[in-house]
Amino acid sequence: MALAFDEFGRPFVIIREQEQKSRLKGLDAQKANIMAAKSVARVLRSSLGPKGMDKMLQSPDGDVTVTNDGATILEQMEVENQIGKLMVQLSRSQDYEIGDGTTGVVVLAGALLEHAEALLDKGIHPIRVAEGYEMASKIAVQQLNKIAQKFEFSKDDVESLVQTCMTTLSSKIVGRCKRKLAEIAVKAVLGVADLERRDVNLDLIKIEGKVGGKLEDVELVHGIIVDKEMSHPQMPKVIENAKIAILTCPFEPPKPKTKHKVDIDSVEKFEGLRLQEKQYFTDMVNQCKDSGATLVICQWGFDDEANHLLMHHDLPAIRWVGGVELELIAIATGGRIVPRFQELTPEKLGKAGIVREKVFGTSKDRMVYIENCANSRAVTILIRGGNKMVVEEAKRSLHDALCVARNLIRDNSIVYGGGSAEIACSLAVEAAADTVAGVEQYAMRAFADGLDSVPMALAENSGYQPIESLTAVKAEQMRDNNPYLGIDCNDTGTNDMRKQGVFETLIGKRQQLMLATQVVKMILKIDDVISPSQYD
Repeated sequence: MALAFDEFGRPFVIIREQEQKSRLKGLDAQKANIMAAKSVARVLRSSLGPKGMDKMLQSPDGDVTVTNDGATILEQMEVENQIGKLMVQLSRSQDYEIGDGTTGVVVLAGALLEHAEALLDKGIHPIRVAEGYEMASKIAVQQLNKIAQKFEFSKDDVESLVQTCMTTLSSKIVGRCKRKLAEIAVKAVLGVADLERRDVNLDLIKIEGKVGGKLEDVELVHGIIVDKEMSHPQMPKVIENAKIAILTCPFEPPKPKTKHKVDIDSVEKFEGLRLQEKQYFTDMVNQCKDSGATLVICQWGFDDEANHLLMHHDLPAIRWVGGVELELIAIATGGRIVPRFQELTPEKLGKAGIVREKVFGTSKDRMVYIENCANSRAVTILIRGGNKMVVEEAKRSLHDALCVARNLIRDNSIVYGGGSAEIACSLAVEAAADTVAGVEQYAMRAFADGLDSVPMALAENSGYQPIESLTAVKAEQMRDNNPYLGIDCNDTGTNDMRKQGVFETLIGKRQQLMLATQVVKMILKIDDVISPSQYD
């Protein structure tokens, strides 16, 4: 039993009957943590690369997700171990910051921990291992900066951007349509990008999915698509030069703040109440018409009386539009969101060249297109697919491609994929390890071996002999001093990633290395695991 004393000198118990509790300390704790992290990394290892396998995930309510996106797999896995949750957060950090490389960063962290375990068995202190990894990480980042190449692009010449997005999409289920999806992703990003400031606001890009059709039917709309329909079937389906009133107030009579009761004991009173209600709706419709609006988009619903009056006053309306969509519509059309009918003025109306309701196939599904907006810096990508699972996976894949294009606009430096960058960094770290005198040189060599695990996983997932493929490419890189040689995952007959056109962003690869190293250092420094049940 451990005692401590408060500021008044009174003793209190910290942990009761500690000797009877199972508690992991020292090397046992570190090995248990490494084992948990390796287990998570092993799940994702087979999903790495263009030939990586997919995972089927079933949620508690029976929904099935098929994906090979690392962040999605870890997000939906039931991970109980705290170190496992740390690996999930690692993948999430890569996804938030970069958008791509979520599988690779976990696989790399797992490989580094696996090689660190062998050093701990040799008696090397975890702190020395962590310091060696930090030194190796800096050398690897320097090598990445050294082998990186810059390419120039413009709104007229986007082939390099398209090629990089195609590399991202080649490992996804939607790989067969990667050229078209990559072109759409690049056009969408350039449509909302500020090239002078080298900044992209991805919130201005909306991704909508609709089951039906095929993946090749994906389209880019310079405007907003709303998954709604006109509130009345007899309202016009096409409105040209639309002036849009964007409302967050419902088409309903005012409600008293307190509890109330209305007694109606005659037909005359009921008729008076009905006329009063109709007058409320008529006033609301007239206020919209007087402002010059030719279309009303409302966040809330309206009852049949209001809907009937809107139709008879030739004022088309869309109801139950979400708050996020309202904001995008306001940005795209240059309008203002109006909270009260009395505040509606012509200056607050949004403007669009054409608003049309589109019917899809024989299912009679309808969506509203708002195009040729006053502010074109808001776009929508509409994805079609045979079922919900394909549509959702296409959304995730396209999000990765959008993030890659955004990163290239921020920093147009690239490194080559196929594991070539990892092999080049591994060779640089091995060479630097020979110049280090202390125990850290063992950790640096282990770091280099951990980097080799990524191209080995790519070769294994492509059906090659992993060790044989890695050693052949590594020897060729050393002989020719060519850092662009990697694993030929697509079986094109050449290991030169420049000829294959396999690019990755420099900031994405650099972030992978730095994040993986930081998490590995954190795990190595944990030497005591105390569960909540051990506290009194």
